[in-house]
Order: sequence, then C-alpha cells, then structure tokens
Amino acid sequence: MPDTERPALALRGLVKRFDTNLAVAGVDLDVPAGSFYGLLGPNGAGKTTTLSMAVGLLRPDGGSAWVLGHDVWADPVHAKRLFGVLPDGIRLFDRLTGAELLAYHGLLRGMDPAVIDQRARELLDVLALADAGRTLVVDYSAGMKKKIGLACALLHGPRLLVLDEPFEAVDPVSAALIRDILQRYVAGGGTVVFSSHVMEVVERLCTHVAILAGGVIRRIGTLADVRGDRALEEVFVEAVGGRTATGEELTWLSS
Repeated sequence: MPDTERPALALRGLVKRFDTNLAVAGVDLDVPAGSFYGLLGPNGAGKTTTLSMAVGLLRPDGGSAWVLGHDVWADPVHAKRLFGVLPDGIRLFDRLTGAELLAYHGLLRGMDPAVIDQRARELLDVLALADAGRTLVVDYSAGMKKKIGLACALLHGPRLLVLDEPFEAVDPVSAALIRDILQRYVAGGGTVVFSSHVMEVVERLCTHVAILAGGVIRRIGTLADVRGDRALEEVFVEAVGGRTATGEELTWLSS
C-alpha cells in the first residue's frame, strides 16, 4: 500500500496497567496521513500513556503501534526515523545552548554535520530562538523550552510529529508561532498528532479528533462529525462524564 494511503499512525489494542490501575484499556486509532489530529481528554485520561506507547517510550502490556506501516516495537530503528516526538514534561540535555542541543540530536541520528548546522540555524531563526545566543537551555522560559523541543523533533525532517501538550504553559506569542509552524508542516504534507484539553486550540487546528476518558476512546472521527452542530466543549464534557454546577449549588457564593 502506498504511504499516502496507509495511516501515518495506527494503534491496535494498546493496553497499559500500572499495578492495579488500567490506564489504557485497548485503544484503536488510525491517523490519516496529512491530517492534524487532536487527542483530547481530561487529566488522567490516558493521553500521555497512549502517546508514549505509540512512539516507543513506554512498552505496552498489549497491542501494537505502526508508523507508516512500520511496527514501532518490532522495527524501532526504521519507525523512529519517520517521526519526531515532543513528550510532555520533556527532559532535555539542558546544560547546552540551543544550537548545541540541536547539534547533539542531529549527531545522535547520524545526520551530516553540514545539514545539521544549516537546519539548526533555520529552526532557531524561525522559532525566534536565535537571539538566545549562548544562553543555556536550562535558563530558557517554558515557552522557549517547548520551542527548542519542537526544533529537536523537526530537525531530521520527519513525516509525522507526535506532540504531548505542546501548548501547555506557553505564552500567547509562542503559542501563535508554534501553531503557524505546525500548520505549515501539515500543509507541506506532514501529519501532526497532539494531545490537549484546550478546546479552542483543537477547534482552530484539527481536522480529526478522538476523545479519551478512563483509558477508552469515547468519540472519534473528523472534527465536523464529532462536533456536529454543537460546541466541541459540550460534546467533550458529555463524552467524559463531566458535569456543570446547577443553580441550587454553592448558593452561599451569591451576595
């Protein structure tokens, strides 16, 4: 099957337990190539665990993950050449400058030093990190750390980006820049999968969504199909079993 016809990311029956807690309970997911895919869920829904298993950072207790037809766990070297990843709470080699960190990542991937240098300069410039100069990554702001992490994920020219909460704790200026870069990436033929619980961001960016709660997918499909004629937030709250306060509660807060 041509790469344009096979899913960019396919998950089959992913299961993960932590002691007696079933964190992910058999997730099946197909991410079409060229899509902007949002994985939604409240805190503790299993989003990070699912994405960590999808990219080979956490071994599943059951199931499999495929990137453009390559098994992430049976053929990890080939599969990992095809995607870039930005984990939540990313641990960086932060006693390096941004340029040094990109060089280190590129060399680990066996890239040509001249290519690394050219791409690193372009990424630092586009992501507004060039002015950081000799500043160490440990001294970067939260937004700058997200951007240098994204630069590391993009450096080798992947065909799939898997991003866990890429807009968490990011200022509006940095968030707008990240959105612009990701939209350009998808317009150029790439595929993005990202987790979030911010409805506004998902509605602005995504072509497809899946809503995860309790380790199970509750809703899945194109954004239009999942949302219907309602607000995505309303569908989300209903799907995850949320609630709203009624007029009979917390009356003592009213003057």
